[in-house]
Amino acid sequence: VTSEFKSAQGEQVAEQSSRLELTPSVELRVYTWKEALPEKTQATVTPNETFLIERFTVGDKLNEQNFLLPTSTTILDDYFFIQREVLAWKYLHMACHDEKAGLGCPRGQKLQFGTLNPHQRSSMNVSIEFGGKEKVTIHGKEQELSRFNLSGETGDWAFWLDEQYKLVRMRADAGVEVLRD
Repeated sequence: VTSEFKSAQGEQVAEQSSRLELTPSVELRVYTWKEALPEKTQATVTPNETFLIERFTVGDKLNEQNFLLPTSTTILDDYFFIQREVLAWKYLHMACHDEKAGLGCPRGQKLQFGTLNPHQRSSMNVSIEFGGKEKVTIHGKEQELSRFNLSGETGDWAFWLDEQYKLVRMRADAGVEVLRD
């Protein structure tokens, strides 16, 4: 899964990219994050036998930090919302089941996931629960979407998936909203 983030507000410019590779069993193979602007930095997370290793550069200096986390840990880096979609797919796989009308998810069932934010060099547990189907207007078109609630130490997010299980809307408890193009 690859992703790019670009932002320009006056003289403040930011440009970042990420690449997440998972095994067929949805375990971490490698995660790479790069920032081209305003500074050149990068980070790579790879698994070892018993922990994850983050190697990151600031300027020309190479640093390394170990995290006592399993390869099943989900990457949730800043600015890359596709990673929330991957986390939602993990939830769907673990909590939901096939029904004639599509995927059936028990409303209100919470699952916990361990996550790592390489940009912040921090880990935390988050929980996700299915909030039901909702009619939501996006870009002037009403759609029936599946709502999920993501809760963690850094705040709560609501997000909505379409019938193809693509993330189409996210809203933070702080009022930030993100819509898919």
